[in-house]
Amino acid sequence: MAVPSGPAPAREPADPQEILAGIGGSWLWALGFALATLLPGILVLVWPDETLHVLAVIVGLQLLAAGAFRFVTAFSRDGDRGGGRVAAVLVAVVFVLAGVLSLRHPLQTIAALSLIVGVCWLVSGLLTVFAAIADRDLTHRGLAFAGGALAVVAGVVVLAYPVESAVALARLLGLWLVLLGVVELAMAFALRSATRRLTARSDADREG
Repeated sequence: MAVPSGPAPAREPADPQEILAGIGGSWLWALGFALATLLPGILVLVWPDETLHVLAVIVGLQLLAAGAFRFVTAFSRDGDRGGGRVAAVLVAVVFVLAGVLSLRHPLQTIAALSLIVGVCWLVSGLLTVFAAIADRDLTHRGLAFAGGALAVVAGVVVLAYPVESAVALARLLGLWLVLLGVVELAMAFALRSATRRLTARSDADREG
């Protein structure tokens, strides 16, 4: 007579931080962030004649999406070293605040929207550059530094370049979003290559 087995041991609930680490360290997540930056840039370049209200909404949604992506990426395994996680979380907060401000007053002036986006890019770029310099073990460190430096330049240009119409602002912001998106795209594919090399090395070590 078979002895009934006891209840199967309960599975330990997954650690949310581990889940975020897995998602944030994925190259597909980085690719999603690149597309979330690139596509709005293309959109405002293709239709630059939209109103300031529409431009503020598009840019605000992009900033919120960037904040969400940055927050999850902060918990990736790369963010465990040095001040990378703190800097990434601060970048996420800056993006979210800028996105909320852009959406909170969609009928704001051109100068106000330029100030919000310019300060956001400038501060986030400086934090990214700091993280790239401070963390010598950061994956695709050079690309991270280049992306941060490009964001700093974008912020300075947006703050310093006087625009008097929504069309001119749309073209300016769209151009920089496309450039930043291209850099993020390069970082995503660099991360994919690094992940594949790491997997291949682990498989070789296991077979050896």
